[in-house]
Amino acid sequence: MFVDHEKPFRYKEGDLTVTRGSAWSGPGCHLGCGVLLYTDEEGKLVKVEGDPENPYNQGRLCPRCLDLPEVTNHEDRLLYPLKRDPTDRGKDTWKRIGWDEAFDLIELKFKEIKREYGPEAVLFMQGTGRDIAPYITRLCWSFGSPNFSLFLSGAACYVPRVIGLAGTVGAFLVPDCSQVHPDRYDNPEYCIPETIFIWGNNCVVSNSDGFFGHWVVDLMKRGSKIVVIDPKVTWLASKAAAHLRVRPGTDAALALGMLYVIINEDLYDHDFVDKWCYGFDELRERVQEYPVERVARITWVPEEKIITAARLLAQSKPAALEWGVAVDMTKEAIPAGQAISTLFEITGNIEVPGGMIVPPEILKYVGGWGKDLLPAEAAEKRIGQKKYPLFASEAQPDCIVEQLETGEPYRIHGAWIQTSNFLSCMAADPQRLYRAIKTIDFIAYVDLFMTPTAMALADVILPAATFPERNGIRLGDGAQRGETINKVTSIGECKSDMEINLELGRRFNPEAWPWETVEEMFTFLLKDDTGMTFEELQQKAPAYPPFEYHRHEKGMLRKDGAVGFNTATGRIELWSTFYQSVGLDPLPYFEEPSPGPGATPELMEEYPLVLTTGARTWSMFHSEHRQVKRMRALHPDPIIEVHPTTLERFGLRDGEWVWVENQFGRAKRKTVATPVIDPRMCSTDHAWWLPEGDPESFYDVFELNINNLVQWSPGKSGFGSNYKTALCKIYRIQEGE
Repeated sequence: MFVDHEKPFRYKEGDLTVTRGSAWSGPGCHLGCGVLLYTDEEGKLVKVEGDPENPYNQGRLCPRCLDLPEVTNHEDRLLYPLKRDPTDRGKDTWKRIGWDEAFDLIELKFKEIKREYGPEAVLFMQGTGRDIAPYITRLCWSFGSPNFSLFLSGAACYVPRVIGLAGTVGAFLVPDCSQVHPDRYDNPEYCIPETIFIWGNNCVVSNSDGFFGHWVVDLMKRGSKIVVIDPKVTWLASKAAAHLRVRPGTDAALALGMLYVIINEDLYDHDFVDKWCYGFDELRERVQEYPVERVARITWVPEEKIITAARLLAQSKPAALEWGVAVDMTKEAIPAGQAISTLFEITGNIEVPGGMIVPPEILKYVGGWGKDLLPAEAAEKRIGQKKYPLFASEAQPDCIVEQLETGEPYRIHGAWIQTSNFLSCMAADPQRLYRAIKTIDFIAYVDLFMTPTAMALADVILPAATFPERNGIRLGDGAQRGETINKVTSIGECKSDMEINLELGRRFNPEAWPWETVEEMFTFLLKDDTGMTFEELQQKAPAYPPFEYHRHEKGMLRKDGAVGFNTATGRIELWSTFYQSVGLDPLPYFEEPSPGPGATPELMEEYPLVLTTGARTWSMFHSEHRQVKRMRALHPDPIIEVHPTTLERFGLRDGEWVWVENQFGRAKRKTVATPVIDPRMCSTDHAWWLPEGDPESFYDVFELNINNLVQWSPGKSGFGSNYKTALCKIYRIQEGE
């Protein structure tokens, strides 16, 4: 199903050429907004506008897209491949080389490592993969290495929710905001959610893959109420029917307390539970451990608000959940996500219009593309798999760090790093990781700009194209559509990530990469879904797959065609047979984040504030955009938000530079006094570095990185880590520091 466009995908508007496409990395986020790219007669990108004919964003764009020309044409872009002597790591001694020399060097070094130590001795690492991740996994597995991963403790971003729902529902769930229908809110089958729960996500600023925060605003205008679970008073919280200001890291307890109310007040959907859920009696018994008065003490949320929110959820037909990375960034993320999703399962809000739906495809290659290329004996050597069996596709990040330090059971000799500035962004205890990775013999790196990670660790750097400089596709993201990314300009000698991977893939394993061009490769990927070529989809995208509600009743969610859900029991497993089979608790539970007020009260005298990290901003995406003048002007410094009375208590002022410190490390921040923060806590943004800083001090990353205060410490499943809950103190930076 396609949208009927009034104009072709490329047309003239005065002296400018306008090309329709979608916005995928880099730079940017996970959303894929429909864009109109304006280029002049010289082929220079001069303007970007939202595409009003794209049903997803309907012409709306955030500042990052609007300022895309400044990024693409930026004077500091990496334009050519670079290399330096391995003995010069950390020094700004780069030399320009050609693409053939760069590819030859990487091929030579990786094949030498493979020959001498085995393919498992090379890591293939990514950051926010966006539309690039499938090509990284194929490169990894076609090389023969099982060790594809990311340097994020507990893989604590999105994946815990995906894995968690796979283990209980057999599929992912997304809130139905009419995005599966090209005619959106006018579709006759659609009805709006009566209530939308926004849980750990400031979705008008930042979202997970394929979800737009302005959909929530659209639905509010159409009558949906919202309930916000967030420690801060956000714009959405100010509009909410209820705002539950939960203590960071206690979301599981809050969900279990709400389940206590819904079950004990007999407010759950008996018909749905009886027909489609497994393990309800065991769940009923578990939630008795979480009476509301206990949960209120744990979470800082008053009893009456917990009860109000639970009753509102149970009475709303339908209700939907938009949740964020705060759920993943808790050490026990798997049971936290299980508790939260269970609320919507036992109230019957699954596979109904305006509820939680199983998309036609969620991240089509979420498990990676090319796993069939990896021999079984190679897969057995995947790092961390024996300790954490849920890691069936990727290596476990915390185990990678341990293995880099110990060399057991084998040493890592090479690394391919793409879409990741981890020393600034995702790595816990970044200085520990820096010391560990320095032991690797050869490191190849791909990015748009020079970054702290590249300067500190890379031996060769390949310059990547921004999305206006390349073609691409995105299939099934957020489950709703297929899109094309369309090349309109060229800068320097930059190549697309896909083109880079295709070239290296042909050198590593030509049978696994039989395509001459990336467009041929895209057509191969499109074949099963649309039967179209890349060029044909270009003319018509976005493409919408067919969609129906109540698919569990029609045998559409299981490969065997039976009714029910894609689990061992055919039901939503409130008591998970999958978790039980791998030695995990089959029921949701809460574990106090440690360190924290509940787990380590003895530390509160020295570190009296609860710290939450990773606050999102309009103008930056993770560690990107720091060198983009207009984006940086909107948010020039790393800040820490603190309640005015708390600043006064510590003898500090608004706008003052401070150290934020705990028992693990410290980082510099500038104070912002604001009443939106609970006086018992503080909140800061993440991923800071200064492109204007000294390259050989890695652009001041180790002074500014808030992850200095975060440790490598995953949950029992190997998923989840406490990035968003810690303890800290704040104090004035002295002159000379």
